[in-house]
Amino acid sequence: MAAKKTAPKQSAPKKTAQKTTASKGSTQKKASKPKSTASKSTAGKSAAKKPLFDKKYLDKQRRLLMEERSRYVTSATRLKAEADSLVEEREPGDVQFDEESGEGDTLAVERERDLALSAHARAAVDQIDAALARIDNGTYGICLVSGKPIPRQRLNAIPWAAERVEHKAGGF
Repeated sequence: MAAKKTAPKQSAPKKTAQKTTASKGSTQKKASKPKSTASKSTAGKSAAKKPLFDKKYLDKQRRLLMEERSRYVTSATRLKAEADSLVEEREPGDVQFDEESGEGDTLAVERERDLALSAHARAAVDQIDAALARIDNGTYGICLVSGKPIPRQRLNAIPWAAERVEHKAGGF
């Protein structure tokens, strides 16, 4: 009887091994590369065709950008005019270089500050113009560095953002 018990036990593992091999083969057939590649390419095509933002959101962002542009242009023009007026009001002989009078230095510092702020405002106008161009060509909201989408929260805070925060901050 010991022989009869041993024989079925030996044949059972062989059948189990065959079943396992057969099931592995069928699993491998189900997960073939052509099907997964086809689903990935289909997903990629649909994602590429679908716009990142809807028209309503882009129109809202365009309005915000135009309002900000107007503010920055006004600010830059006003600051430049103030800087120019500081030079016009001062005559060449008015500056004193003694310890009691610091007016010459104050006017120069004030003028340089106005010119720097005006330049900053003009740079913001350039960034806004670039964002408006990205809306027109369909690339608004795509990071210029990584090509990944810029989060909507960042675009709501800074509509002219051209980079994801990690690239702007220098993290990558």
